[in-house]
Amino acid sequence: MHGSPAFGLDWLNLFVANIQTGFGPFISVYLTTEGWTLTAIGFALSLGTVTSMASQLPAGALVDAVRSKHHVAAFSILVFTASALLFAVQPTPLFVYLAEVLHGFSSCTLGPAIVAMSLAVAGEQALGLRLGRNARYASIGNGVGAALMGACGYYVSEHAVFILTALLTLPALIALVPLSGIGEAPPPAPPCRQGEATRKTRTAAVLADRRLLIFAVCVMLFTLANAALLPLAASVLTKRASGNANLLIAACIVLPQLVVALVSPALGQLAATRGRRWVLLVGFAMLPLRGVLFALLVDPIFVVLIQVFDGIAAASFGVMVPLVTSDIAGRSGHFNLSLGFIGLAIGIGATISTALAGWVGDRFGDPEAFLGLAAVGLLATLLIGFVMPETRPAAAES
Repeated sequence: MHGSPAFGLDWLNLFVANIQTGFGPFISVYLTTEGWTLTAIGFALSLGTVTSMASQLPAGALVDAVRSKHHVAAFSILVFTASALLFAVQPTPLFVYLAEVLHGFSSCTLGPAIVAMSLAVAGEQALGLRLGRNARYASIGNGVGAALMGACGYYVSEHAVFILTALLTLPALIALVPLSGIGEAPPPAPPCRQGEATRKTRTAAVLADRRLLIFAVCVMLFTLANAALLPLAASVLTKRASGNANLLIAACIVLPQLVVALVSPALGQLAATRGRRWVLLVGFAMLPLRGVLFALLVDPIFVVLIQVFDGIAAASFGVMVPLVTSDIAGRSGHFNLSLGFIGLAIGIGATISTALAGWVGDRFGDPEAFLGLAAVGLLATLLIGFVMPETRPAAAES
């Protein structure tokens, strides 16, 4: 592994996480201070979510088709700059909706481009270690970004948060400099009818791969169980400790990030030595455990401490999704398209999760909602344990 590109990836992951933090909860805070209603804010955020879901497959295909992944990453970051400036210039509906659409699509091109460059830098054998390192620096970036933007919003203004977000795209672009030329695909062969038919057949074969389909179902169920757990826990915390709710919710967000930074490289190492299913089982098993504990423990401090398990699950999920997808489709020429397919499954699970958990919570109560999510998480874990095959290349070859 070349030193300079490796460090470039470290810093790129850190600064990209900084930037993405600016497009998180700070949008809701900013638009609220500008007089937007909850309905209008919800519509704007949903527009970004729908754009991201719809963009997964075309964005993955685009990253596969473009020779220079470095250029895809640079363009995506520049689009982030434009999105942040649209928020900062004037929060009119047109600018906000356009910013959400641009951010949703460029997020779908940047993620696969980073994974593709990681594969080129580390190689197939060391990709798990590289993805663990990516997750560590992204987690650090999330924490630093949240602190910087929280301080900026508190001491300057909510408007200044998006100026800061735009400025943070500059060091992200600088981090790309040592990655120039990394992972460039060879020039395409001259097109012919027979070649096009073969390529289409290969695309269909990759997306119909039994392992990829099973994995897509597993990650959809994982996200369906996971996405609503923290919002539901935050609602419970607000009811039980309204005076300290903001502090406790912040702790629920920061604690898992610390765990991700600590354990991600170790999980990448475990995936390389023991296999992918072990790491997937560890991460997926955290979901039913968290759901049951949330249902049983009512003390706010325990609710915060349970989030340690979320950190383990997030580390496993963040490392294993691109790694398993690479195992399955890395040599097919459609790796990023396959990654987009998995991203679409994740988006579907997240969309269903919050609506379903909210309905169950309103109708039957919070403990029942937690137990329902735990049951979905248990189903996902059982599928990993008994249906999902091992995809580690060395294991498959042996």
